[in-house]
Amino acid sequence: MILPLASVRRALIVAPHPDDETIGCAGLILRLRRQGARVDIVIVTDGGASHRGSAAFPRARLVATRAAEARRAAMLLGIPAARLHLLALPDGGLDTLARPARIRLVRALARFRADLVATPLPDDAHPDHRDTAAACHRRNGWTRRIGYGVWPGRGRGRATHRLPLGPDRPRKATALAAHATQLGRITDDPAGFTIDAATRRRFLRPQEFYRLLP
Repeated sequence: MILPLASVRRALIVAPHPDDETIGCAGLILRLRRQGARVDIVIVTDGGASHRGSAAFPRARLVATRAAEARRAAMLLGIPAARLHLLALPDGGLDTLARPARIRLVRALARFRADLVATPLPDDAHPDHRDTAAACHRRNGWTRRIGYGVWPGRGRGRATHRLPLGPDRPRKATALAAHATQLGRITDDPAGFTIDAATRRRFLRPQEFYRLLP
C-alpha cells in the first residue's frame, strides 16, 4: 500500500544518529516538503562512536564533522537550518542514560506538534534505534506514527506501506553522499563503521518502506 501523505501538514522525523534520517526517510522528507508541509528533524545522538579508533578524527572532531554533514544533508533535502535539531546525546549510550536524561529526551520530543511522526522501528537491531523509538510515545498527542527500517531485512514485523522515490531517488543519493564520514572518508580505523557499496545500493533502492505503529 502506498503511504498516504496528502493530509500531512506538520511532520517530525526522529533519527538516532546523523545519517539515519537520510537512509530511512529522505524520500518522505522530499515528498512532504514539496507539498508544503513543515518538517522538523531531530537527531538524537552525536554520532561520535562510529570510529572510536581514528587518530585523524578524535571524538570531538568526529562529532563536529558529523553535525556539519547532517546540516548539509538536511539542506539538500529542503530542510531549513532552524528545523534541524541536534540533541547530541552520547552515541551508543542511550540505554545507559540516567533517568533524568531519559526524561529530558522524552520531553524534548514531546514539544513537537505533528500529525505524522517517523521513528525507527521498535524492533530494530540497534539498541539506540530501539531506545529512540521507545522515547517517541503515542501519548505525546501525535496523530500518526510510522516506523522506518535503517537496515534492510532486520526487524520482526513487516512493512505496511511503501513510498516510491521516483525522481527523488538521485536527490536521496546526493544527501546520503553528504555523510562522507560513514562512506569511507575515515581510513585510519579498520574497525570503524563504513557503509560499503552493496549496502549503499540497498539504501538507495527505488522505494522506502514504513510500518504503521500503534
